[in-house]
Amino acid sequence: MPSFLLLEVLFIFLFSGVHLSHPLQEVHVSRETVGKISAASKMIQCFAAVDVLFLIDGSHSVGKGSFERSKHFAIMVCDALDINPERVRVGALQFSSAPRLEFPLDSFSSQQEVKAKIKRMVFKGGRTETGLALKYLLRRGFPGGRNASVPQILVVITDGRSQGPVELPAKQLKERGVTVFAVGVRFPRWEELHTLASEPREQHVLMAEQVDDATNGLLSTLSKSAVCTAASPDCKVQPHPCERKTLETVRELVGTVPCWRGSRGTDAVLAALCPFSSWKRVFLTHPATCYRTTCPGACDSQPCQNGGTCVPEGLDRYHCLCPPAFGGEANCAPKLSLECRIDVLFLLASSAGTTPEGFLRAKAFVKRFVQASLSEDSRARVGVARYSGELAVAVPVGEYQDVPALLGSLDGLAFSGGATLTGSALRQVAEQGFGSSARTGADRPRRVVVLLTESPSQDEVAGPARHARARELLLLGVGTEAVRAELEEITGSPKHVLVYTGPQDLFHRIPELRRKLCSRPRPGCQAQSLDLLFMLDASASVGSENFAQMQSFVRSLTLQFDVNPDVTQVGLVVYGSRVQTAFGLDTHLGRAAVLRAMSQAPYLGGVGSAGTALLHVYDKVMTVQRGARPGVPKAVVLLTGGMGAEDAAVPVQKLRNNGVSVLVVGVGPVLREALRRLAGPRDSLIHVASYADLRYHQDALLEWICMEAKRPVSLCKPSPCLHEGTCVLQNGSYRCECRDGWQGPHCGNRSLRGDAPKARGSRREPARGQQPYPSQQLPSRPGPPAR
Repeated sequence: MPSFLLLEVLFIFLFSGVHLSHPLQEVHVSRETVGKISAASKMIQCFAAVDVLFLIDGSHSVGKGSFERSKHFAIMVCDALDINPERVRVGALQFSSAPRLEFPLDSFSSQQEVKAKIKRMVFKGGRTETGLALKYLLRRGFPGGRNASVPQILVVITDGRSQGPVELPAKQLKERGVTVFAVGVRFPRWEELHTLASEPREQHVLMAEQVDDATNGLLSTLSKSAVCTAASPDCKVQPHPCERKTLETVRELVGTVPCWRGSRGTDAVLAALCPFSSWKRVFLTHPATCYRTTCPGACDSQPCQNGGTCVPEGLDRYHCLCPPAFGGEANCAPKLSLECRIDVLFLLASSAGTTPEGFLRAKAFVKRFVQASLSEDSRARVGVARYSGELAVAVPVGEYQDVPALLGSLDGLAFSGGATLTGSALRQVAEQGFGSSARTGADRPRRVVVLLTESPSQDEVAGPARHARARELLLLGVGTEAVRAELEEITGSPKHVLVYTGPQDLFHRIPELRRKLCSRPRPGCQAQSLDLLFMLDASASVGSENFAQMQSFVRSLTLQFDVNPDVTQVGLVVYGSRVQTAFGLDTHLGRAAVLRAMSQAPYLGGVGSAGTALLHVYDKVMTVQRGARPGVPKAVVLLTGGMGAEDAAVPVQKLRNNGVSVLVVGVGPVLREALRRLAGPRDSLIHVASYADLRYHQDALLEWICMEAKRPVSLCKPSPCLHEGTCVLQNGSYRCECRDGWQGPHCGNRSLRGDAPKARGSRREPARGQQPYPSQQLPSRPGPPAR
């Protein structure tokens, strides 16, 4: 074969299977309109008597994937149809090489049955004989239908690539009054779809691939003929611009290539330049008009303020995407004033470790917070201080109530540089950060320090932080992941720390900070009477450093309680080489004295026995003689490293039987089984990984203590009767039946030899919830026997 003929054969082979045009429609509208179209489809219902027949293309040119999408479209349409024998009837016919009736219109009487049957339809495959399917309907009519006594609607779902003529049968069907919708799938031939569809064609030609839009378009057209109606009278069928795209394969001249041709009659070979073309697919866009039902949306009124973006969620719901300063507020409201009465001092790190950029970020955060949170009627007062080596109060708390003036003063706050002495700054803030003339007592607002830093401190922070919290300052920390641990140590709780990952994320923390400022942390049982005893394992297995961490932890817990003889009494027992009552329940009458005594508790070393220590508590601490109050809840918190707990099961049960709640806090690789036996029926056991992690469990421990403080108690547990007298409950109070030789209300007085063998006394105690009997008025400890 000559070379040029071979080249031509090659070109024919390469491009013989290429279709010159692949039409494709895409509807392009705004995201808001798409949302409205989708939501409006669910508002349209079709109640009129009508016969609807789906004619679904099941040929190979459609393919199984597009066949499944065709079924999905039919099911979506059925969702809007009131299917029952008297109103809407639905049938389905699949066609390819020959038509196949899937089910006639009178087969099913409910929407669920029809949708289930459509879902079970099986793809046939074969040629695309659309014309044969239309002729089948011309001969037999709508199978199971009502013979044109009601409107007839034919929904043809196809790729429009029929292998036979369709124009004449389609025209005859429409002349019989059948309304024909042509719905395209995959890459349909729009010319054929227009031939199939009823007039006006722009309202009867749809694209099944965009199921929400196609469903809305079909139902919108039917609503014009009163077959369907929208649930809301405000919903309207309206035209709006859309685009129809056509994907075409075109031939494009690339250039020329040498080709060789022989000449007749000679053996010569002649060279020539032959044109060379390539084929590529291009999109051609044609403007079109779509008719769709849209209903008024929740975002039409533009409810989001301050540049917020409204995102619809159906027709009547929405949410706002707000700028950082207004995140978390309804409709991105311009201001939600801090409703709580607080004094807030922002403490900004201005050291070299923080860098000028970090300082500017912190200052911008404060300015954004002030803009978003303060107004003329705000009850909050704000101040700003910076620190590095020294503390400088730039804006004293409460100096500015006018927001613009406050912002103006912040503009002049400059970066200083230097060392990061956070501990020193906290101590100075506690002493002078809120001024010397601050109101006191019940008239004083809550005082909060918000520490913003990105640099670890170069001095010790634990002591100054405890000092600040002891002065009833709430400490909140805002910083990066690098300083999270230090901020948790300073604030005393992970819940008081806000960590951000980047500059923009910092501003997203404003709503969270506002919530923390105005939500009171769960206090100790402030209004609840309670006798609370801490037991600390001071044995060698714990070590002096860990013992100091336990001391710090119980000091932090004590800050949560109102320590006085009428509300909460606190005692402390330590055990190691011996058992020692550091101070009893009624030893110290105020919180400051209790905190000092806790710091002075001795580390004992040696081998400790939790069982011996619990017996000591039972015999010599949790007794009326030693300051325990009748009718007041009692709780013991045992902190131990786990060694020496094997003998504690019986003593701890004695305490519980005597009305004393016991919680065991085991630290480190403790002997779990030994401690679990101490937990009791209510599983009163907290396991902590390390002594440094105790602070993370403060809230859980407080919750347990306060829960135990609310449990019902018995006036006779522990017994208020001395010298083995018997406590007897009687009419909401109690009385003591004394043994021989004793008399008085609590059997605390010796009787004379001639007296009756048994003296009975009675003692009425206040009902639970009233002021308990003061500990100093309780019966005194028995003295030596009279001689």
